[in-house]
Amino acid sequence: MRFFIYSRKSVYTGRGESVENQVELCRQYLESRFPSERRELVIYEDEGFSAKNTDRPQFQRMLRALRREKPDYLVCYRLDRVSRNVSDFAGLIEELLRLGVSFLCIREEFDTSKPMGKAMMYIASVFAQLERETIAERVRDNMRLLARDGRWLGGTPPTGFRAEREQYIGPDGRPRTACALQVIEREAETVCRIYRLFLSGMGLATVAAALGGRYTPQGVREILRNPVYCAADSAARAYFLQRGADVCFSEEECGPEWGILPYNRRGGRGGGPARQPVEAWIIARGAHRALISGERWVAAQRRLSDTLPDSARPAKQHNGYALLSGLLRCGRCGEKLFAKPRGREGKFDYICAGKLAGGCARCAAQNLGGEQTDAAVWARVRRLLQPDRAQLLREVEALERAVPCGEKRRVQRLCSERENLLAALASCGKNPRAAEQIAMRLEELLQELREARREELRTASPDAAALLAPCGENLLERRELLRKLVREVRWDGEELTLFLRCRA
Repeated sequence: MRFFIYSRKSVYTGRGESVENQVELCRQYLESRFPSERRELVIYEDEGFSAKNTDRPQFQRMLRALRREKPDYLVCYRLDRVSRNVSDFAGLIEELLRLGVSFLCIREEFDTSKPMGKAMMYIASVFAQLERETIAERVRDNMRLLARDGRWLGGTPPTGFRAEREQYIGPDGRPRTACALQVIEREAETVCRIYRLFLSGMGLATVAAALGGRYTPQGVREILRNPVYCAADSAARAYFLQRGADVCFSEEECGPEWGILPYNRRGGRGGGPARQPVEAWIIARGAHRALISGERWVAAQRRLSDTLPDSARPAKQHNGYALLSGLLRCGRCGEKLFAKPRGREGKFDYICAGKLAGGCARCAAQNLGGEQTDAAVWARVRRLLQPDRAQLLREVEALERAVPCGEKRRVQRLCSERENLLAALASCGKNPRAAEQIAMRLEELLQELREARREELRTASPDAAALLAPCGENLLERRELLRKLVREVRWDGEELTLFLRCRA
């Protein structure tokens, strides 16, 4: 018999339920359960990965092998080693059933080859997800509690600050110790200079060079992106609310004196550098001095977004499923609409950022069904790209005005023919065949005008000639083409409007 054994642990450790111990316990169980069978074992181990989703390298490798090799059993130590998400787990079990692979969980002794084992396994998966969500809620509540005090929770202090321990009296009357950030004046001056140079129009590399090589462009970017320098004022509060962050200070508590402390900003395993999306941050008013006003800090964020190349922009704008990602804007409050997954099978909605931040009290624009909206906009774009007569005439006129002097004689002949064709088109009345012939000649005329200024067209912005190229069916190709043609798509809650970059 062929067995796949899967083991997982969230953090790297050799103690307790380590991946090695899980595998060994599975081996022992199979020896006792199938003593007379010849057993072939294939081991898959993920260490340092959470069970909140199935985005784990060895788990995905195992799934591919399952579909290809179809072993007799998939074995794990405990149910939550595979997944703590009910929908992910249900999807896995359905696929295993389709492939004819039984699932065996040795700790809870679930065996999907038996009806009762299958039923109990689904019940246990619900409680596994409940446990994960309860733990996450406790952690978040604890972070909010710490945030109210503006405590520095440890780690390397940001440039411009040092961490100092301070004593205070807790609610129970006992003396306690906490860390607070204190300004290092010399470094703080450098931080303020970085913001001043960047907001004056310098690029990241130029700013780094102006600092004498003490900072890299990436180091300059990190300083510019860090909210710890920003004042906890009204401008900063509005910025984070609009982006869906959990802001823990009220409008009455805003002011220019105290800086911001962001919590849950880093989400990498083992304290790594992976950055959480802004909507996952907890924004608190700290107990340290602010170095930059909220208005200037927000201005720096906007300029950073404008100067990022497409490949370095946040993943939110470059997901793998939303055609209009980054183009949609709310016609009611002016905020962008973000793509949010909805359930399984690739379904998603476009939701206003203002609505996410303040609920219906801030913006009551209805959500947009993602698949239907993308299909409607793409159909409209395809219609725009068809070579109709009006489009041809407008392009003829535009090209005629830009033809270089060296081609004047040729242009005069072409323009004379153009006038004759226009007169004939106007007088053809209800004769569709004649109109079609005239339109075809106009298109040929357009091609000759293009040839007359071939060099100019090579460096010009995309025109109808480029847009009329065959449209790719790949999402990335469609998105690239859409951005050449459409400047913005606006949704006012009732109507969807396309704003084009060029007239069509």
